Amino acid sequence: MSTTAAPRMAAAERRAHLLETAARVFTEGSYRGTTTAEIARAAGISEPIIYRHFASKRDLYVATLDHVWENARTGWEQAVAASTDACAAVEAIHKGHVSVRSAKLQLAELWVQALSEASEDPELKKHVRRHMRAVHDFVADLIRKGQTEGVISADRDADAEAWIMLSGGILGMVGRRIGLLDDNELQAIRSARLAWLRA
Repeated sequence: MSTTAAPRMAAAERRAHLLETAARVFTEGSYRGTTTAEIARAAGISEPIIYRHFASKRDLYVATLDHVWENARTGWEQAVAASTDACAAVEAIHKGHVSVRSAKLQLAELWVQALSEASEDPELKKHVRRHMRAVHDFVADLIRKGQTEGVISADRDADAEAWIMLSGGILGMVGRRIGLLDDNELQAIRSARLAWLRA
């Protein structure tokens, strides 16, 4: 990975740049295998600068999770605002970008990585549990909105459906990473879930 010196930035800009870089580097690698030195190189800074903003690699990882969720939530809120109803918003969110820079993909990648570490790190476990609950609640509220609008079946359990959607995101990430599912199969899964919600 080449090192390119980053231009001088204000502290808030530097922190945001570090979080964007960390999201990309962690997503391409792993929590355990990625070093702060690698992140610093990718960000075009010296490693000590990372520790001016974050006390540890774990703190950087947790902040990265929050940053990625904020990006995803902003995109999802825009999808809700631009959609004719909640079901159309669910469909737009499902179709979201799947590049390595996509907040949706980064979210699933970072969750899986954190889950593999959480049993040995109570603080990380606590944060990931709170984090996944926040994402779940956003999706469950969107399903309830659709039920109120009459476009999602009132018989569906919004909380259960939200967990299924989150697990589908993780499955999609795993499927792409190991070549288990292709885009057509993932689209078929999404279509089946939407048909189920509408029924």
